[in-house]
Amino acid sequence: MLRLGEKITIVADTFEQNIPIGQYGYIIAYDRNPDNAFDYVIRIPILNRNFFVPAEDIELETIVLKLEAERVEREALIDFALSTYNEKLFHQVMNGELESAEAEEEETQEAMSQADFIKQVNLRAWI
Repeated sequence: MLRLGEKITIVADTFEQNIPIGQYGYIIAYDRNPDNAFDYVIRIPILNRNFFVPAEDIELETIVLKLEAERVEREALIDFALSTYNEKLFHQVMNGELESAEAEEEETQEAMSQADFIKQVNLRAWI
């Protein structure tokens, strides 16, 4: 559940209320009525109006900006791979192998930290 006063971005208009998709707004209240389909009341400063919206229609602005940055980064990598004829990089970006390689590195680091943790526990158990 999002906090009051957080800056959000409108990502959909499920109930077709003519809410401007892509614009920002602020959460000003929760709709706690269990019989209602809406979760939040948001304020859109550009329209100077309040709207009732479900949780699926809004997203935190920081998350939307992060997703947009990742999309732009991926497109830039594709453009670079195509302009330099780097077939390996192109296949890595297109198939998502780059992300899986990073995930494997994180898993190995976690395994090492678990082993160190077990060593520490065993050392303290002997003391």
